[in-house]
Amino acid sequence: MRKGEFQFSNRVERVPDLRLGGLGRRDFLFRFGSGVGSLALSSLLQQDGSLRAANGTTQLTDNPLAPKPPHRSGPRAKSCIFLFMAGAPSHMDTFDPKPALDKYHGKPVTRVYSSLEKRIYVGCPFKFSRHGASGTEVSDLFPNLAKCVDDMAIIRSLHTSVESHEPATFFMNTGESIPGSPSVGSWIVYGLGSENSDLPAFVVLPDERNGMFGGAANWSNAYLPSACQGTQLDAVGPPIVDLVPAGGITRDRQRRNLDLLKDLNEGFLSSNPRNRDLLGRMQNYELAFRMQSSVPEALDVESESRDTRDLYGLDNKITASMGRRCLMARRLVERGVRFVQVYSLGWDSHGNIAKEHRRRGQETDLPIAGLIQDLKRRGLLDETLIVWGGEFGRTADNHMSFFRANPGRDHNKSAMVFWMAGGGVKGGTVLGETDELGVKAVENVYHTHDLHATILHLMGLDDQQLTYYHGGRFKRLTDLGGNLISEVIA
Repeated sequence: MRKGEFQFSNRVERVPDLRLGGLGRRDFLFRFGSGVGSLALSSLLQQDGSLRAANGTTQLTDNPLAPKPPHRSGPRAKSCIFLFMAGAPSHMDTFDPKPALDKYHGKPVTRVYSSLEKRIYVGCPFKFSRHGASGTEVSDLFPNLAKCVDDMAIIRSLHTSVESHEPATFFMNTGESIPGSPSVGSWIVYGLGSENSDLPAFVVLPDERNGMFGGAANWSNAYLPSACQGTQLDAVGPPIVDLVPAGGITRDRQRRNLDLLKDLNEGFLSSNPRNRDLLGRMQNYELAFRMQSSVPEALDVESESRDTRDLYGLDNKITASMGRRCLMARRLVERGVRFVQVYSLGWDSHGNIAKEHRRRGQETDLPIAGLIQDLKRRGLLDETLIVWGGEFGRTADNHMSFFRANPGRDHNKSAMVFWMAGGGVKGGTVLGETDELGVKAVENVYHTHDLHATILHLMGLDDQQLTYYHGGRFKRLTDLGGNLISEVIA
């Protein structure tokens, strides 16, 4: 027999270890594990909003969109408008001038991509000039935005991890190159909740031309509570399907129908309190009911003054679409919506960048400048963070076949440009550099995870603390973490 055991009636008895409070080692480990597991379960149930009240009923009043305090005191930004230029604008043709590239225009690239590929350098077809008190250089694609440079912080030294459109778009929106992770907007809503219970906390305003890389997976809540999902509002026609009740159905009748449905669902939910999908669906039914009154008013851009309509270019067929979405974004954040994402398509200029980028500039320049000016004159810019950029940058050269026709630029994950304004951003700032041809970021280099960490910080959130337990580990937007781009923070 081993020490601590004695023989009795052909059985081996274990003497309790007094160092463990009289418990046997197995009992101690069992109770310890049960205690830790209970604490973990309680934490997860509380996180899900599925804990039961003292009377045994599920706390359906727990609202995942209830306003929550930020991680740090004093953040300026209460809302964020993310202007996503889908297709990837060229940094050296917008906000990162490369005069040396013009000297190489039409010359063959000496570095070899593959034995079959012949590439030619492409100079910038646009002119840069200095603007504002900061003297920031901006392409003539953006004559109106150039007037706003003292409110903008331009980051010329970003890079990302992938350079194919769909995975790169996922990466910019979710921090992962494959679908299935929560978007930036979902993380912010999860961390801060909403300040308007009658509108979605996270709204997406897509380009009416459709064709978004990856579609709705870019504004998915994934494993976060379903209330954190982005709600798509269309800029043309009814913003939401079935926003107006069918003929003959009064609001009172809708209310009674919802109350009955809620009673039936509560009965099932009480026996299955961890059913997050059902709980989220019940809460979304209630939100949809309230939205029937709140959304038409929030999106009623026709009620705006002539001066405001002109500011956004609503009566010009070139700027009207983007102008309408930018004005909607202003009206939404003005009413407490936490995160609005506005998409502009068509920036993928493999060929004829002179024509295609010019067209995108004409569509977006006036509306985006109008958004900055409008927020500023209403006293909202300081508490609204604006973010502009695409999924990656562009190359300094082009395939010979494109060059012979109308030269453009291909994908480049090693260099890209973003800018931010408002919400605690240090205006009039230009940060970082790419090499002389714009091929690679070389000074004050930052990654997409760093951009995400900075956006969260400006909203009052710490990317290390903003976590959600899923798939056996605590997940976060920035994966293992990002570095703050402190140079652009006021």
